[in-house]
Amino acid sequence: MLGKGVVGGGGGTKAPKPSFVSYVRPEEIHTNEKEVTEKEVTLRLLPGEQLLCEASTVLKCVQEDSCQRGIYGRLVCTDFKISFLGDDESTLDNDETQFKNKVVGENDITLHCVDQIYGVFDEKKKTLFGQLKKYPETLIIHCKDLRVFHFCLRYTKEEEVKRIVSGIIHHTQAPKLLKRLFLFSYAAAAQNDAAPDPKNHAVMFDTLQDWCWELERTKGNMKYKAVSVNEGYKVCERLPAYFVVPTPLPEEDVPRFQGHGIPIWCWSCHNGCALLKMSALPKEQDDGILQVQKNFLDGIYKTIHRPPYENVKTEDLSSNFLSLQEIQTAYSKFKQLFLIDNSTEFWDTDIKWFSLLESSSWLDIIRRCLKKAVEIIECLEAQNMNILLLEENASDLCCLVSSLVQVMMDPHCRTRFGFQSLVQKEWIMGGHCFLDRCNHLRQSDKEEVPVFLLFLECVWQLVQQHPPAFEFTETYLTVLSDSLYIPIFSTFFFNSPHQKDTNVHQRQLSLPLTQSKSSPKRGFFREETDHLIKNLLGKRISKLINSSEELQDNFREFYDSWHSKPRSYHGLLLPHIEGPEVRVWAQRYLRWIPEAQILGGGRVATMSKLLEMLEEVQSLQEKIEERHHSQEARQAEPTSLLRNSARLSSLFPFALLQRHSSKPVLPTSGWKALEDEEDLAKREDEFVDLGDV
Repeated sequence: MLGKGVVGGGGGTKAPKPSFVSYVRPEEIHTNEKEVTEKEVTLRLLPGEQLLCEASTVLKCVQEDSCQRGIYGRLVCTDFKISFLGDDESTLDNDETQFKNKVVGENDITLHCVDQIYGVFDEKKKTLFGQLKKYPETLIIHCKDLRVFHFCLRYTKEEEVKRIVSGIIHHTQAPKLLKRLFLFSYAAAAQNDAAPDPKNHAVMFDTLQDWCWELERTKGNMKYKAVSVNEGYKVCERLPAYFVVPTPLPEEDVPRFQGHGIPIWCWSCHNGCALLKMSALPKEQDDGILQVQKNFLDGIYKTIHRPPYENVKTEDLSSNFLSLQEIQTAYSKFKQLFLIDNSTEFWDTDIKWFSLLESSSWLDIIRRCLKKAVEIIECLEAQNMNILLLEENASDLCCLVSSLVQVMMDPHCRTRFGFQSLVQKEWIMGGHCFLDRCNHLRQSDKEEVPVFLLFLECVWQLVQQHPPAFEFTETYLTVLSDSLYIPIFSTFFFNSPHQKDTNVHQRQLSLPLTQSKSSPKRGFFREETDHLIKNLLGKRISKLINSSEELQDNFREFYDSWHSKPRSYHGLLLPHIEGPEVRVWAQRYLRWIPEAQILGGGRVATMSKLLEMLEEVQSLQEKIEERHHSQEARQAEPTSLLRNSARLSSLFPFALLQRHSSKPVLPTSGWKALEDEEDLAKREDEFVDLGDV
């Protein structure tokens, strides 16, 4: 788990440093002794979890056309999740290949994972919010992990319908206070004093020693230094307590504008060049203050640009790259392609699916992110230039681009612990506003902007193009994306290290909880930052921004040259960014759609079948040799790695057949456009150990 893991704690217990968020070990999840039982169906509650409302005789529908087939059971709502407890849940527990999460089950929806709630009134689907005058016959829940649930309430008592529908709407849609998040209740009730294993632990970057270790690892300690000037967050609440700056920079310059305008080190290349980031100075109208800012930036500039030994190129991500509005709009359109209510809707959209995909622009945004990272790598690797990333708060696109550059250039970041440490360094300590970007508090003046998910999307493109280069698989990334909405650990639920640390301690003292001062308001998009750098940085840094034509020529030459050489997975790694090479993350987005699955197909099923065939061939060869030597043939039975390969699907391990369509599966020609299967048998490590997830 990134960060300190469990937030707070009861009785002054110090929260331990846990493992990474995606892998929750059994000993980390405490089973509450409190159980609510009815008809032998048990609702298991986590420590601190409370049952809020429930309804009986609810039909969880099979999403096939408009049928009312399904499973009867109980629908409950707690302060952590919505859960359906079926009267007959005996089928999937014996399936060894079935994905199981230690925290949430197949029919559990954490409150933060709810995207939209709809009601069906007289066969008309309407969005539900606020107080209802009339209650629906069917409740439809769209989840942020793209699951869709249909609950028929026709046979439920009227009072129970009112309670469960009103409760679900209130606890998933109404604005929340930070101190009311479930992670605080869980932390106070669940005590875990087990010390983490330092050998199997990501670097947290919450000590000066962690930053010094990273400087030494990347050979950056000759030109850069770790500073503790912000210890106790006395300079800036937006920055971490410890960070790295250029060695010539006087530490007394850091507090002058509360950490703004300071080049902060991200990573050093093998040739000595470095990747830096810097947040913009506050907007000022007073000419005198503007001159002071300009003089300050001139001094900063001289510390990082000292030709011919030190050259720097500036990348203004606020005005020359994506905007948050573009990301939000594109993903809103894109996700609608996968929130399928029934089989009929799936096949109705099939004929125009690719045109809808293109019009969403989501894949194009992924391509632009990968291209920007390659452009920066070309400057670092080929031109031996330092790169300074500029952004309003250096906490959104700076996190995205700097992380991608490191994944492509540093093999350490492609290991599991290295990747965890990277996310901790660039996103958690980098001050990415997870609380606001994921809109965990359901504030009406904010919209969800999936910047971190966009980063995972870009990493997935690299993983599926160069699988041997990574120590983890796409399943790891999928589970990590789901963890954004599980409020058990503190990793993805704060806007800054200061906000997290402050709330951890203030929660015990019952003091008022404060938001990070750097949290941007709604409307913080390109139009507010277009001319910020031009006004504040002056002519000197502006000249460092190369012309687009020159950049395009250098990029193409560098890109083509790398792809023409034999591949080494222990060094620089560049993605293919041509049109057909950037693909849909099939496992994440299609895993809940049975019509998009190939039963008995996909990489894992194919690998399993190949192993079975190899074992059978080996057994036959042994028999032939025995007969050739006139020895008695032994009866050898092949032992398969996965005996139930026929039950696997192309979306292993998430394939849950929620509905059974009588119509044909997705045509092969259409599927190949989504996921190229020509190298299905390449990877044996697709058989990830899901027991620890």
